[in-house]
Amino acid sequence: MTIHPKLETALTQRNALKVISGLTNFDTANVTAIVKAAQAGGATFVDIAADGALVRHVRQLIELPICVSAVDPELFVEAVKAGADLIEIGNFDAFYAQGRRFEAKEVLSLTQKTRSLLPNITLSVTVPHILPLDEQVQLAEQLVAVGADIIQTEGGTSSQPTHAGTLGLVEKAAPTLAAAHSISHAVSVPVLCASGLSSVTVPLAIAAGASGVGVGSAINQLNDEVAMVAAVRSLVEALRTTTSATVSP
Repeated sequence: MTIHPKLETALTQRNALKVISGLTNFDTANVTAIVKAAQAGGATFVDIAADGALVRHVRQLIELPICVSAVDPELFVEAVKAGADLIEIGNFDAFYAQGRRFEAKEVLSLTQKTRSLLPNITLSVTVPHILPLDEQVQLAEQLVAVGADIIQTEGGTSSQPTHAGTLGLVEKAAPTLAAAHSISHAVSVPVLCASGLSSVTVPLAIAAGASGVGVGSAINQLNDEVAMVAAVRSLVEALRTTTSATVSP
């Protein structure tokens, strides 16, 4: 397995930023705005729905590594043929509102099936936040054992902040930060902390042991591309400031 050089460098330096357009987002105009803003703002890579036509479209727009997300391993095959650089089993947040749960056994099975279909592609797998923290750690270890190259955490949808301002942002990020801390100390592969993060809390993710962060709604819910670029730049700066200091997980 050969990881994309740009992504490998960012993960090693612990300042990777993934901009997520959404697993169920097939709106070409919206995805276009998001990925162009990601590149203009200095993101490391983008994460889009696993759709071959969408991958080909995005590949013409940007030079950044393209990650595709799905919960159906078969969808990855076409997306990789279309030019995806890495794949992600995850973005489960899109399903929780529908009452769809992802338990450890299913995520492990999806990972094994994906690896059998695509043995050489860089594979990231999200650990569901609905699991107790000790079970998240156990699953992460099992996922690495069957071929996951990156572990991603989540939790933004499970948090119900009770305060406004900075404290509320920390409350929203708490579940994914806790998972990043526990999992990063248990596995040898990079951990990407995602879901519910902002420019206020991405430094906490790095301090917790993450090698990078994934951010979706803080960018993709904006309606203006200029605002999207500004949001990406603020995240990049927060990561740069954090990793230029001496931060120990």
